[in-house]
Amino acid sequence: VPSLAGYRRKTLVLLGAHGVGRRHIKNTLISLQPSRYAYPIPHTTRKPKPEEVNGKQYFFASYDEMMADIAAGEYLEYGTHEDAMYGTKLETIRQILAEGKVAILDVEPQALKILRVAEYSPYTVFIEAPRLANVHDFDGSLERLIRESDLLKASYKHLFDLVLVNDDIEATMARLVQEMDLIHECPQWIPVSLAAGGCCGSRSGLWESLLISLMPEDDD
Repeated sequence: VPSLAGYRRKTLVLLGAHGVGRRHIKNTLISLQPSRYAYPIPHTTRKPKPEEVNGKQYFFASYDEMMADIAAGEYLEYGTHEDAMYGTKLETIRQILAEGKVAILDVEPQALKILRVAEYSPYTVFIEAPRLANVHDFDGSLERLIRESDLLKASYKHLFDLVLVNDDIEATMARLVQEMDLIHECPQWIPVSLAAGGCCGSRSGLWESLLISLMPEDDD
């Protein structure tokens, strides 16, 4: 595992249980530093709403077009929601990198099979669910959140560069901004696969379940 000065991380990968606050963290970071960070615009097969512009909220594609691109290995993630397909195309990530920005990705852990190569050079942050005392869990949602968070951490902790417990959003954002500044200033220990351009996964492992992170629903 080499240590390289000046090595640039190209993507910021946010992992965590659904509902832990990844989307809010992503949007806040982009609003704080829009010249440094961007989020790849998803593709979808659903019809655009009257106020939507192609390439702004979503890229709109036909079902056949999207399936052909999926078969060609051009998607990082994809899934279905209410009879429409949604996905993150790798080219939208490359466009952000070409602009000299860091692409923020709130994805499922399986996506790291594709991302952990030199082209995307990810810095992976796990957003851990907090243990909140004196909070009434009326519907069991907090218990489910903590259980999912614990399972993800146990299964994928060897891939994390940083773990943040999101019990205070302002403190979480301050720590994340600080860490992102540090990794651009200090030498880092990085996997040989990232330094040498090797690959630790293949596109044949594309994740095919529902992509909550792409849907206009509750914060995750």
